[in-house]
Amino acid sequence: MKKRIVAVGALAVSLLLIGQAPASASALDETEISDIEYALEVVPGGIALSDRYAVWPALGMTLTVGSPAARSVGSCATGTFCAYTGSGLSGTKLAFTICTNVSTAALRVVASIANGRTSGKVHARNSSGTVLGTAVANGSANVSPGTTRLFCTL
Repeated sequence: MKKRIVAVGALAVSLLLIGQAPASASALDETEISDIEYALEVVPGGIALSDRYAVWPALGMTLTVGSPAARSVGSCATGTFCAYTGSGLSGTKLAFTICTNVSTAALRVVASIANGRTSGKVHARNSSGTVLGTAVANGSANVSPGTTRLFCTL
């Protein structure tokens, strides 16, 4: 019973925080809203925390939509690896904290990847397993069209 109360309380706090988020001075880009909706539809278990941020706790995955003024979201946070919809680490960002073979299905397209880890490599692969680009530790790479998975190595 205590777990249920805590879960309901956490959900209520989340909903309150979302409802109190400040309105943007500029109108939201329709693509940004649909990026979150798209990801939630194709990857089960996600939770939208705002119109620009969603999480998949069981997968250790987050999706962050870039701002309309400056689509670049910068590099991945230390210890994570990321896929971006735009080249040069721009556009919507999908980040992972667990180093394994992960799907990029939450993004319509992957144009660049980043490896914010201090070791290993991240390979962008297509559905056949062909490597389309590689990001070394603390590095990034633009990738060829068709990326469906990221393979993280220690």
